[in-house]
Amino acid sequence: MGFDYLKRILTAKVYDVAIETPLEQAHSLSVRTNNNVLLKREDLQKVFSFKLRGAYNKMAHLTPSQLERGVIAASAGNHAQGVAVSAAKLGCVAKIVMPTTTPQVKIDAVKRFGGDWVEVILFGDSYSDAAAYAFELADKQGLTFVHPFDDPDVIAGQGTVGMEILRQHQSPIHAIFVAIGGGGLIAGVSAYVKQLRPDIKIIGVQTIDSDAMAASMEAHHRVTLPDVGLFSDGTAVKLVGEETFRLCEKYVDGIVRVTTDEVCAAIKDVFQDTRSILEPAGALAVAGLKQYAEAQKVQGQTLVAISCGANMNFDRLRFVAERALVGEEREAVFAVTIPEERGSFKRFCALLGPRNVTEFNYRMADDSKAHIFVGVQTNNRAEADELLTLFTGEGFEALNLTDDELAKSHLRHMVGGRSALVTDELLYRFEFPERPGALMRFLSSLNPGWNISLFHYRNQGADYGRILVGIQVPAAEHNQFREFVSALGYRAWEETDNPAYKLFLK
Repeated sequence: MGFDYLKRILTAKVYDVAIETPLEQAHSLSVRTNNNVLLKREDLQKVFSFKLRGAYNKMAHLTPSQLERGVIAASAGNHAQGVAVSAAKLGCVAKIVMPTTTPQVKIDAVKRFGGDWVEVILFGDSYSDAAAYAFELADKQGLTFVHPFDDPDVIAGQGTVGMEILRQHQSPIHAIFVAIGGGGLIAGVSAYVKQLRPDIKIIGVQTIDSDAMAASMEAHHRVTLPDVGLFSDGTAVKLVGEETFRLCEKYVDGIVRVTTDEVCAAIKDVFQDTRSILEPAGALAVAGLKQYAEAQKVQGQTLVAISCGANMNFDRLRFVAERALVGEEREAVFAVTIPEERGSFKRFCALLGPRNVTEFNYRMADDSKAHIFVGVQTNNRAEADELLTLFTGEGFEALNLTDDELAKSHLRHMVGGRSALVTDELLYRFEFPERPGALMRFLSSLNPGWNISLFHYRNQGADYGRILVGIQVPAAEHNQFREFVSALGYRAWEETDNPAYKLFLK
């Protein structure tokens, strides 16, 4: 199967609906990686992703009779929006099959872009179900199927991204990093770039749990994954395209696999440089660029990452923010066992020195030992190992949980519960100015005669920190304790009579 992709890309019809997006330097990323990092801002398109390029190019090349009959597509997101915009522009009826699990915000966006030209059909629980039904309807009703990636016109439309990169930056480029789902974007970009500038490396990026193209290239034939991770939903494809696989085998230099945490860190990196929030699939290329530059010790080079989408579900931001520190190796997470005796908690905190504590979870559970879940801000992964050695060297049993998915996703939120050992407990919430050493200053101000029986702290990146602390104070000393709280100078609320506390913790 041979197509003249250079000609197809040069003559692609995309600019009726798409813009030539800027190629911008990411200043902070450039400094951190010691390279010239450029972002190809496809997140600035009308539909916040590159997908309308391929969809429109496919539809613009249909015959008048095909346009009159109409088109059909299956998509849970960005491709659907691209087809909707194209249908409205060309005056072509489009049926778009979306899984019943598609968030309402995406359904509304498709209807908004397509107007009266688009009919949304909800079918099945997954993209595979929706696609099978769309193929069936296309056959029955004589509609043209607009494939999200495995079509020469779609590939050529996406290839215009590569054409723009070479036009916008004519100086040397070491590598271009491209997210891969089904492979349409990287197939188009590589087919163009490699024919004109074969010295430029084309590096694909996939998540470790959605790596169909990487597995296929390693096996030298298309591999169907039994299941895929859903965090980067825009690239969650079980089987890559036949034509996209052929082009990747021919032109792509390698594929980097990245973790969810690395993707979250990349979203944060791009936000710091651009104030834009990419969706996980849109940040894949940046995550791959960072990993590649470190692993290959690349410095002083120009590296391009295609930030290919920004259709972020707002509700995911809490998760992204929480995991970004781990992903950029700026947070290490530990389980530490300390003796259940006065002063041991403070002695452990003193070990941390000037390091910023990101999280502390503790609940008295045993009369001899206490287990603490603690997060510590670090400069790199090696520092986590150094901390583990420090803890164990001082006699504290410790486990490094930085790579433990169970601990990071669930256990950190479940530490605690009721304790039969706790008596005379007062519960207080405190707020204090968030700055390095603030937690240690708080602990140092506590009377050593009062035992801490519960402690929870999470650095949320705000200007103030929040602590929940349970302290065993004999009834005769309650007034003295309240005077102490008043003298501390921190905002404080007593929660001893809070009904939720009585249900879950007392």
